[in-house]
Amino acid sequence: MMTAVSFIIGIVPMMLATGAGAQSRRIIGTTVFSGMLVATVIGILFIPSLYVLFQRLREWAHRRM
Repeated sequence: MMTAVSFIIGIVPMMLATGAGAQSRRIIGTTVFSGMLVATVIGILFIPSLYVLFQRLREWAHRRM
């Protein structure tokens, strides 16, 4: 997680670029920032939540048998 956050923070200057060629750097920076942010959220929140959900469903199914 520290690596992902460091990477996301490191991309911020690219998103805020000014000067020659800034438009292309902003587009790339925004794309990379958004992608890494989504991947981090999925990895930290969504996947563990799915694990808990499936575990509860499994326990519920075993109790019904």
